[in-house]
Parts: sequence; C-alpha cells; structure tokens
Amino acid sequence: MARIALSSSLAPYTDGVLELELEVANVRQLFQALGERYPELRAHLGAGLAVAIDGEIYQDALLQPISHDSDVILITKIAGG
Repeated sequence: MARIALSSSLAPYTDGVLELELEVANVRQLFQALGERYPELRAHLGAGLAVAIDGEIYQDALLQPISHDSDVILITKIAGG
C-alpha cells in the first residue's frame, strides 16, 4: 500500500491523522478514498493542494499514477507574489 502523509493544516479534518496507508492507483482515487474516510476533508482536496509522489511535486496531478510502494505527501500550496 502507498504511504500517505498529510500536511498538518489538514489535521482538523482528519481527527488529527496525518499518516496512513491506502491502496490507490492515482491521485483521483486517493482524493476519493480520503474523502470517503474523512468527509470533512473533501472540500479541502484539490485546487489548494500540491501532491508529491516519490519526491516529485505535481500541481495538477489527478491522473498521476501512484504505485503500491509510493510515498505520497499532500502539501498545502503556498501563494506568492
């Protein structure tokens, strides 16, 4: 199963859970699985997050594949000017 780490800013929506393992094939499935497990998190998945898969950061990654041994980190995007 892929190892998933969540940004600490998401902790209020996951009852404090910041690490878990899930069997998903891509980022879209990851967001779906997280939304089912943590309904309050649903509204925060997507545009405001970047996804790092095995050390590579993706801004718009819904179809990006996730393998069973991947390390995935959900990172809150930083706005800048």
